Amino acid sequence: MYYSSKQRIITWLILIMIVLYILYSSNFLLLTKVKKDCSTSIHLDEATQEHLEMSGNISSTTKTIERSNVEEGNNEKEEEEEEEEEEEEEVSLDQLSQRQDTKLKHIVFGIAASSNLWDIRKEYIKVWWKPNQTRGVVWLDSKVRTQANEGLPEIRISGDTSKFKYTNTQGQRSALRISRVVTETLKLGMEDVRWFMMGDDDTIFIVDNVVRILSKYDHTQFYYVGSSSESHVQNIHFSYAMAYGGGGFAISYPLAKELAKMQDRCIQRYPALYGSDDRMQACMAELGVPLTKEPGFHQYDVYGDLLGLLGAHPVAPLVTLHHLDVVQPIFPMMNRVQSLQQLMKSVKQDSGSVMQQSICYDKKRYWTISISWGYVVQVLRGVLSPRELEMPTRTFLNWYKRADYTAYSFNTRPVTNKNPCQKAFLFYMNRTRYDPVRKQIIGTYYRFKSRPPYCTWKMESPEKINSIIISKRPNPLRWQMSPRRDCCRVLPSRKNSTMYIWVGKCQQGEVSELSL
Repeated sequence: MYYSSKQRIITWLILIMIVLYILYSSNFLLLTKVKKDCSTSIHLDEATQEHLEMSGNISSTTKTIERSNVEEGNNEKEEEEEEEEEEEEEVSLDQLSQRQDTKLKHIVFGIAASSNLWDIRKEYIKVWWKPNQTRGVVWLDSKVRTQANEGLPEIRISGDTSKFKYTNTQGQRSALRISRVVTETLKLGMEDVRWFMMGDDDTIFIVDNVVRILSKYDHTQFYYVGSSSESHVQNIHFSYAMAYGGGGFAISYPLAKELAKMQDRCIQRYPALYGSDDRMQACMAELGVPLTKEPGFHQYDVYGDLLGLLGAHPVAPLVTLHHLDVVQPIFPMMNRVQSLQQLMKSVKQDSGSVMQQSICYDKKRYWTISISWGYVVQVLRGVLSPRELEMPTRTFLNWYKRADYTAYSFNTRPVTNKNPCQKAFLFYMNRTRYDPVRKQIIGTYYRFKSRPPYCTWKMESPEKINSIIISKRPNPLRWQMSPRRDCCRVLPSRKNSTMYIWVGKCQQGEVSELSL
């Protein structure tokens, strides 16, 4: 009895499930049919829609689609307005996704200079200026002696600024003259200009990277591009919203035109300001244009050795260097101009990669390797994490000549990490060449032979290495992709005194790590 009733229940359950499945299936088919009918009577089918979106002719084609005569009036008008709005949005997004075709010929450099320092500072300009390629003007306060074919820009004398008030007791009136460099350069009437690039006579520009940075922005819009100081105190005193002039800043042509219309009036309203760059920022504030920050512009309000900063450069193109008179030469055993000429050897090979940091490990010897490509390789005993190595070591003092690590606008770390065994062994770039067969840049880095600190660690010392050979493929399009550090790998070597390292784009799944 119990068994037969149980069997009947199971049979009924099966019948109910079959009926529900039939009802569900028929309802699904009906809904699908209704959806298809609706979509064909009101909208384009998906294939046609996709094709038209790819061709960019949505509006012209959709106007051929007609509704029924009853719905033709207001509904058709609303549909056309919606389609026009969609078209405008698509065009706007497409424009934003495109890089501007800005070239070097579209950029004009305005260089603020002093006649008193001209004989020294002109040598800095010669390092980066490209005769017959770069365009620009040096603006001086008085005439200087010139020679033919020096490889320098055109020299002009700044206009008279005696009518402007200047009441800052700590600054100099030359700030008024320098603040008008962009406006005076604009008034020369040069053709086919998209950007004005402002800098000092001791500013070093990596010209190709200037083009790379400015190509990101629409030159028909208002842009004020630059960066802040490394000194937190300086930024507090002046402004974090100000582009520092020594580090260089760029102003788009339309913004320069608007600035020229009001700058003289603007300057009169700020007689108590200290310098030229804070006057420029004050005028930008009146125009309502904020600073667009790019970390590759370097004011370098520091003293001492730039090794810590340049050895851990941000993941961004190196655009400028400044205050070279107050810091040590960036390469040892060279004067300042010679060291910059040495750096330009790497810039010539791959300007987009110069100073870019790579981090890897020698797994056999438990060494940490930090590469600032084209400049220096640092080899340390033990393992330091990439998080630590991304922080600049404090090889420099702040602008007020104090060893105060809280005075910077970024994180720093000690030089030896509180253990003398982890002091870095330095290998500076000596020569570089391009190998057309392997299509690689081959750089040779020699150890700077200073006396290493006493160390009790029982591991091999990098002191045994005399040279490091780095191979790398040029990558001129690296900054058209998302920013990322290059990876590096230690290669096998037959010589105990030579280390071979590969540097390049990280492969899928590649990480800078050393499992202990």
